[in-house]
Amino acid sequence: MQQMVTLFGALSPVFALVLLGYLLRRIDFPGAAFWPLAERFTYYLLFPSLLVNKLATTALPDSGLGSVTTILVVQLLLASLLALGVGWWARARGAQLTSFFQGSVRFNTYVGLAAAVEFFGSESVVWAAVFIGISIPLVNVLCVSMFTWALDRDQPLLPVLSRALLGNPLIIGSVLGLFLNISGMGLPLGSGALLALLSPVALPLGLLAVGVGLDFQLLRRLNPILWLGCGFKLILYPLLFWLLNRWISLPDEAFAVLLLFACLPTAPSAYILARQLGGDAPLMASMITLQTLLAFMTVPLMLAMLA
Repeated sequence: MQQMVTLFGALSPVFALVLLGYLLRRIDFPGAAFWPLAERFTYYLLFPSLLVNKLATTALPDSGLGSVTTILVVQLLLASLLALGVGWWARARGAQLTSFFQGSVRFNTYVGLAAAVEFFGSESVVWAAVFIGISIPLVNVLCVSMFTWALDRDQPLLPVLSRALLGNPLIIGSVLGLFLNISGMGLPLGSGALLALLSPVALPLGLLAVGVGLDFQLLRRLNPILWLGCGFKLILYPLLFWLLNRWISLPDEAFAVLLLFACLPTAPSAYILARQLGGDAPLMASMITLQTLLAFMTVPLMLAMLA
């Protein structure tokens, strides 16, 4: 119990910023037009700046990368098969199945990075970036493939995947930061000072944007598929990661950070993909809101139980 209280205390500033973002939207400050631009600014500039800054200047772990890669790939593939089976068993079909699937395997990068830094310190960004670099490409491939299969789309798969992967600024930031580190170039031409100024803004602004996106009105018509998706992502997904770690033992510092990411609610970007590719966008929006709300309790609870 004491460990859970400690974890909740460490993570409470993260969730407090999410709630603050929700309250700011409720009072319409600084205005409805501000937040979409702020989220775009954070996603395309501030978060990549944070990743490049940390990855280019931090000593990379000399062991554990192979086991981390293995467990993340196996985790996502197994979770995807389980989500497909559970969704099919629950009679989710077509567009509804795509939203259940996204809600079961995607993760909120904003909350993950902020929580990792708050609880484990800035050194955790390295393992967080490894997680992002491996998981984001794979989860996009899986989710877009699910849309193509579940909706019997005529649109070619490759162009959709290319846009999802090559246009993702978090992937670009991770790859660039790793390249600058491995090549020995570091941050050239005084760019380190600029990135050091930009990076700290990313996490608080990103969390505020998460809160702004919450819509509790969507929860008035509760769907069993909605609750099933929340249980899958917030409880079964971290349990699966913990079980895999019993088989593929990770370094302690990597396990702690990656367990945190396994506990995260689904990503707001899942709604955009659902809307663009013909998924069940209202169900997806409800799942994002409810998972984010429940994560206030489930994240510290699962960390206390499994860490």
